[in-house]
Amino acid sequence: MTLNLNLSTDKKQSDPALLSPQSLAFIGDTIFDLLVREMLVRQANRPVGKLHSLAAQRVCADAQADGIHSLWENGCLTDEEVSVLKRGRNAHTSRTPKNTTQASYHLSTACEALFGYLYLKGDFERVLELFSLMCEQFEKEAERHEQD
Repeated sequence: MTLNLNLSTDKKQSDPALLSPQSLAFIGDTIFDLLVREMLVRQANRPVGKLHSLAAQRVCADAQADGIHSLWENGCLTDEEVSVLKRGRNAHTSRTPKNTTQASYHLSTACEALFGYLYLKGDFERVLELFSLMCEQFEKEAERHEQD
């Protein structure tokens, strides 16, 4: 999988560190969703309804929160990434989460902010690396649930 969607025609690149966590999460949400959808389509030719269902399981707040929390706890993130994650987690949001806890919602926002930050920074390899690690975590969790 490759990632290089820097579609901006504006050559003046703003420093993603100066953007609000909400703006980073706005971009990161789309990047994460696109990666999930691409992964699912490349895995197998499935009906669109099944693709949507599988994507929804992976992009929901709880899945993002669990995945990024695992990476954080296992020391997979750099100090810079942890700083972005904390900014995203502590960002004020006006939305009330549906079907999840406030803590999961804030951590999923942090995950999206990190993906947005790395994408806007142009660190596509790191975006893919973190996404791959989160997918591995998701698969391990799915296997555990199947065994229960």
